[in-house]
Amino acid sequence: MSIIVGYVPTPEGAAALSRAISEARKNQSRLVIVNSSRGDALVDKRYVQAEDLTAVTQRLEKEGIEHVVLQPVRGNDAANEVLEAADEHQAELIVIGLRKRTPVGKLIMGSTAQQILLEASCPVLAVKAGT
Repeated sequence: MSIIVGYVPTPEGAAALSRAISEARKNQSRLVIVNSSRGDALVDKRYVQAEDLTAVTQRLEKEGIEHVVLQPVRGNDAANEVLEAADEHQAELIVIGLRKRTPVGKLIMGSTAQQILLEASCPVLAVKAGT
């Protein structure tokens, strides 16, 4: 069984990663980190670049957390990538970070978190930055 975390290099992503590490340690589960791009990875600020990814993997290795990092660039949105990883890796939990959005922002942009919450076949833990 695995813990899936949707990770982006933001305060919300860091909060989700920290909580996912705690859950993986507590449950002795493998941690699957999902960080995707629709195809513009070189300029996508939410796509983890090599130096940041190295820091994340070193942290996990230091803490003794078994882990896999997935960075698909297939044109899919982030929610679908997280949900697919959850199915493929038999997730017992998905951890995501939440950020505050205006009602208009939710209407225009949709919500990755909402899609994951509604479509996941396992529990989803949503965390805020600073918690």
